Amino acid sequence: MDAERRNDDEQTARWNGRAGHAWVDLQPVLDGMFRPIEDLLVEAVSAEGVEHVLDVGCGTGGTTLAVARRLGPAGTCVGVDISEPLIDTARARAEREGAPASFVRGDAQEHSFEPGTFDAVISRFGVMFFEDPVRAFANLRSAARDDAALRLIVWRDPAENPYMTTAQRAAAPLLPDLPVRRPDEPGQFAFADPDKVRRILTESGWADIDIRPVDIVCTLPEKELVRYFTRLGPLGMALPEVDEETRARVVETVRAAFEPFVHGAEVRFTAACWTVGARASAAKVS
Repeated sequence: MDAERRNDDEQTARWNGRAGHAWVDLQPVLDGMFRPIEDLLVEAVSAEGVEHVLDVGCGTGGTTLAVARRLGPAGTCVGVDISEPLIDTARARAEREGAPASFVRGDAQEHSFEPGTFDAVISRFGVMFFEDPVRAFANLRSAARDDAALRLIVWRDPAENPYMTTAQRAAAPLLPDLPVRRPDEPGQFAFADPDKVRRILTESGWADIDIRPVDIVCTLPEKELVRYFTRLGPLGMALPEVDEETRARVVETVRAAFEPFVHGAEVRFTAACWTVGARASAAKVS
């Protein structure tokens, strides 16, 4: 329990501090980069014919707002995220648009949602950080109606996602204190093992589980690449603590490592993901 509380505290501090503010600053870049993934979730929701959707780990609200636009005035989409700066940004965007979307700042693992409210639960890369994923998905199950749809997109193995690991791999010789990724810990690739995902969902009250690989081409402007890798991920957390000479060497080294992904004015990579589908079981979780 102490380890669980430490992780929760670390996640809260990270996403309400440097990481959260970086995502706010880079919101247009990230929304553009992940738009093909957002489109997959919007189409999945549309195919279900649902009206009340929960977006878990909603970040700055791009996917939440896209779903709300598709649902129209007859539907609602609620985004939940642990980060106050991200939720503040999402609320401001919804207000500017007049979109039928609302946002909750809270930990989806333990937030007290109104039981049986949602007929769909979705997430774009927002569910891999729970310390106790079974408890988290049981909580989401309680917020969902019987037979509600679950639609997630998560990363596959890091070896299949070289773009997402380039910065850390290239910087590691220059920054020996960079944290090492551990697949058994909460983090970006925590749902890379489909058997693990299937077990988590089964134990937390979800049925008809369907996990399929999908490869999605994503892009961002080359002019944003340095800002992207110096602000996000483990490197983004570490760089503010180093001297200017070391920072310059790291930036030069990492930028060179990204060269295989640069195509003129565009950076292009393939996101190797799982699409995860399930249904809220009517049977109670023991």
